[in-house]
Amino acid sequence: MMSPEALRTIPLFANVDDHDLAQIAAFATLHTYSKNSIIITEGDTSSSLYVILSGEAKVFVSDADGRTNVINRLGAGDYFGELSLIDGEPRSASIETLTKCQLSMFSRQYFVTYLEANPRVAIRLLEGMVQRLRRTTRHAKDLALMDVFGRIANVLLKSAIDEGGRLMTPPLTQQDIADQVGSSREMVSRILKDLRAGDYISMDGKRFIINKTIPQHW
Repeated sequence: MMSPEALRTIPLFANVDDHDLAQIAAFATLHTYSKNSIIITEGDTSSSLYVILSGEAKVFVSDADGRTNVINRLGAGDYFGELSLIDGEPRSASIETLTKCQLSMFSRQYFVTYLEANPRVAIRLLEGMVQRLRRTTRHAKDLALMDVFGRIANVLLKSAIDEGGRLMTPPLTQQDIADQVGSSREMVSRILKDLRAGDYISMDGKRFIINKTIPQHW
């Protein structure tokens, strides 16, 4: 059983009263996954809701040839599995851990019953689904309208945060970027090499430093 205090830090449950929060915590089960673990697989028929307490994971889809496309990255406070939780249909995407993760899991039978009695939590769940749908729509738009160079620039710029006056991405491999932009690792390597040659980016270990504005076209 997890503590209500741990759940309180999750935005989905931030406004739930103490009594209800204790009930939710009582039905949650804790799970720990090592790095690079597959938590759910696209097409699975499981229907639990997962909340990330610590760590990072990626959401991806794949085709029959094994090619993958990363559609989202998740961190502490995020949740996934809500679509199958609500409609009971097979999973629409796969989830893989990027670091060691601790998750809280809720069964469909319990959580749907709880949502029916607590519409305010259902509204928060819907708000999160809408935000995720908007991100997915923007991602699809980027893939459709940008060339590979523009998609790579977009990934670097959107993931970078200001650290002491330097814009830095989280650790990213060329394959990570290729999976996000729907391209080959070889093409990504070529473009990154050009960006470094033009001093648009530099490296700090596996992190990219954005030295100046990256153009959207090669």
